[in-house]
Amino acid sequence: MYKFKSYQYLIAFGVCLAAVSCKTPAIVASKSDIALPESFTDSKDTTNMAKQSWKTFFKDKNLVALIDTALQNNQELKITMQEIEMAKNDIRIRKGALLPTVGVRAGAGVEKVGRYTSQGAGDASTEIKPGIEMPDPLQDYTLAAYAHWEVDIWKKLRNSKKAAISRYLSTIEGKNFVVTNLISEIADSYYELLSLDNQLEVIRENIKLQNQALEIVKVQKEAARTTELAVQKFSAEVLASQSMEFETLQKIKETENRINFLLGRYPQEIKREKSGFLTLLPNAVTSGIPSQLLENRPDIKQAELELAAAKLDVKAARAEFYPSLEISATYGLQAFKPSYLFTLPESLLYSLAGDIAAPLINRNAIKAEFKNANARQLQAMYNYERTILNAYLEVSNQLSKISNLDKSYALRSQQVDALNRSIDVAGDLFKSARADYFEVMMTQRDALESKLELIETKKEQLNAALHIYRDLGGGWK
Repeated sequence: MYKFKSYQYLIAFGVCLAAVSCKTPAIVASKSDIALPESFTDSKDTTNMAKQSWKTFFKDKNLVALIDTALQNNQELKITMQEIEMAKNDIRIRKGALLPTVGVRAGAGVEKVGRYTSQGAGDASTEIKPGIEMPDPLQDYTLAAYAHWEVDIWKKLRNSKKAAISRYLSTIEGKNFVVTNLISEIADSYYELLSLDNQLEVIRENIKLQNQALEIVKVQKEAARTTELAVQKFSAEVLASQSMEFETLQKIKETENRINFLLGRYPQEIKREKSGFLTLLPNAVTSGIPSQLLENRPDIKQAELELAAAKLDVKAARAEFYPSLEISATYGLQAFKPSYLFTLPESLLYSLAGDIAAPLINRNAIKAEFKNANARQLQAMYNYERTILNAYLEVSNQLSKISNLDKSYALRSQQVDALNRSIDVAGDLFKSARADYFEVMMTQRDALESKLELIETKKEQLNAALHIYRDLGGGWK
């Protein structure tokens, strides 16, 4: 008879489960169909510079020391590390939800009920022992252990824990992405600083040439070979160059402080080698094949892990539609008088209960959360596809930029050489009165601009090699 009743309960539970399952919404498919090209260029060489450690990629020992300091002191990196700790703690929370909750409870109370009530009338006729009635008011003392456990039938809690693990791993990849960008930003600013140092040197050399030309013009004016207009024009050029000198000094100070900020320290001079900037050679570029981006780029791996977590969130949200089984138990001692509390077995208290509950009516909140989980899953998929596309385009742009900068630098070098020769020619012609002051002034101005542009192009060359290293996923290893 008992077994028959158990079967009845199981059949009823199965019918309830079937009814609920039939109404469960379907999971929206979220499979990414983005396909990367086979190569960046015609070459299919798999050698990839992203595999190289940043300590060997950068040859400048001063730059290496700056990056090493930043990786220890940078505040943004420290903030990211705390996000990793929070994600790790979230795993502990999800893991704890899989285990029974066990606790100890001690309590004391007193209760007085009306004599002319059903409970009061019953208590009045109750005897503890012959001749000893139930005390009034009635006290209550309890000392018990209790436990509660949600049985993870549908893997809701396990999927939540797996999602938390994926998000923890994604925060690690996020930290790697921060490291990559931090290294790139420091190197960018360092090369900017070197270029400004060289621009300052060129400007000061130009001021010397202009002052020399100004003195010549003054002498020629005294000899009535030129006018006051030429003197004033050359004076204005000198003043303009001197103003440019102080503007460059300000840029140097701001760039130094930007590096100091990234290093997490107060302003101080950045140690560097100021000479030989134009002789620096960019690192050799080996881009490998596009599929290696999936392995090397931290932002792609982060987006992939976020997508995996979002898919697990959908499964956990779907399990909310199914019946849940919860088991609770209590074991301990209970009595109305402290002296009876440890009188066994009379004061013994225990209970064991199972509870099965399933949402049948008014499930709008569960449906809304399920739809939100589906939407977040699609968001994560689109973000994953966008991250891959962006990574490929970044590499493609940098490869093209490196090629064009090489050609541009060669032409600008020839331009600078030609203008340097033209300065000497213009000076000789001016001394012999075969060229006027305006030609000399314009030649000096063009030479200054071309030298500054050459330095700027060299900086862009160095940065382009750095950026292709970053965009290929190098720097965090």
